[in-house]
Amino acid sequence: MVSKVQPRASIIDRAGHTLKQYAIIFAYLYVCFGAIVLHKASVLHDVGISYAPWGFAAVKAFILGKFMLIGHDIRLGERFKGRPLIYPTLYRSFVFLVFLFLLLAIEEAVAGALHGRTVTESIEDVAGNRLFEILASTLIMFLALVPYFAIRQLAGVLGPDRLARLFFVDGRLPEALDRAPGTAPKP
Repeated sequence: MVSKVQPRASIIDRAGHTLKQYAIIFAYLYVCFGAIVLHKASVLHDVGISYAPWGFAAVKAFILGKFMLIGHDIRLGERFKGRPLIYPTLYRSFVFLVFLFLLLAIEEAVAGALHGRTVTESIEDVAGNRLFEILASTLIMFLALVPYFAIRQLAGVLGPDRLARLFFVDGRLPEALDRAPGTAPKP
């Protein structure tokens, strides 16, 4: 009887952990996309154009959040372990950028096909149809991914829940991180 209860608790624990991770990713992406929408709305407002698609930020954060969970589940971009954190951070940011744009392009193409649009028209919705707009969208997304993966890499090095404790409970560094490199521990 105990063996039947344990797997269920494990599934519930994993579902809770996944939901928590998804909520964190969604909130982070929503803030990033919300800032972009706010900036675009303010620029367009200055030239007399009304623009405020706040639902866009939520929908894109919802979709990309799920895609990011898939990327984490398949261990996408996990290289450079044991190297300085800048390498895995930049590598994972780039790999996830490509992964997210591919999945977004597929999602937009399918949605467009359902609404009678061509694949080209649909894919233009991902990053735009002008070179500078595409480059800007790509750079902004990459810059949004770098701090996300930097924090994930740091959390992985510090261990489970230590980064959260540093941020939200006790901001003092553990003694091992407090020492200068190459110095002996305090007696």
